[in-house]
Amino acid sequence: MAALLLMATLLLRHTASFTPPLRSARRLSILSSPFVAAASHNPSNVAQCQTRSLSWSHKMTSAAAGSLEVAQFGCLSDNYGYLIHNPKTGETAAVDTPDAAAYKEELSKRGWTLTHILNTHHHHDHVGGNAELKADGVKVYGPAADGNIPGMDVPLKDGDSVSFSGANAVVIDVGGHTLGHIAYYFPAEKTAFVGDSLFALGCGRMFEGTPEQFWASLQRLRDLPDDTTIYCAHEYTESNARFALSVEPGNPDLVKRAEEIKAKRARGEPTVPSLLGVEKLTNPFLRGDVSAEIRKNVGASEGEDGAAIFHKIRLGKDNF
Repeated sequence: MAALLLMATLLLRHTASFTPPLRSARRLSILSSPFVAAASHNPSNVAQCQTRSLSWSHKMTSAAAGSLEVAQFGCLSDNYGYLIHNPKTGETAAVDTPDAAAYKEELSKRGWTLTHILNTHHHHDHVGGNAELKADGVKVYGPAADGNIPGMDVPLKDGDSVSFSGANAVVIDVGGHTLGHIAYYFPAEKTAFVGDSLFALGCGRMFEGTPEQFWASLQRLRDLPDDTTIYCAHEYTESNARFALSVEPGNPDLVKRAEEIKAKRARGEPTVPSLLGVEKLTNPFLRGDVSAEIRKNVGASEGEDGAAIFHKIRLGKDNF
């Protein structure tokens, strides 16, 4: 019931509208993971072309910035691209750049001009479009401690602030997936863009960090208010739900959410964004220290700390 109330809050605050495909030739099945059924039968460039025909709109609202629009659209095989736009000033920020062509198409479709790029980490499916998108006047922000961010103008660290069109984002260190991964948290707008640190019902693989580092990062995100809207970078939720049910099948909020996710994906709808309060109730990577059922099912022994329990959950997902 708690999860349902939180989801209702998300729907009321972030009413999403579907933007129809640009060309009818692209209207292929979107019933299989993550965006298009045809992707498994056609070259990757065809799948990319099809995913870019789908986009959704959300709102970020505060007294200072007014109403900002968030465009969400498919990139590559399972990434989401995001553009934050202020209709009054015309400024537009890209959150990561998985695929320059997808971003250019979305910008053109909406009549927006890119002014900022906010990178979360150095992986190619997050910075691959930087060089092509960085035209005159586009400023690139990114993590100072996370390898090579192409074209970076402003290196950022934990606690820094980024001002965008009247809105202010607080930079949060969420290292673990990569060493210097950061998230952009807009407290007034109750919104966070978290890259690959936290997913709906999951978290990123631990490629570079340590369990202690990653767990501390997830705790920093978990400490944000329940009504924070979380935008993650991939459509992994249906597979994440299967793993979550394997380690906490007795969680009624999770069971209900998994059913809703399955229905959404069957309709070709995104499961992102989500509310942090829902993640706290259902995401196993945020619940290892509060759920005896999870600890038992991942083989955590009495007295193990949160980082050790998280590591067992992460290893379980890696081998699921």
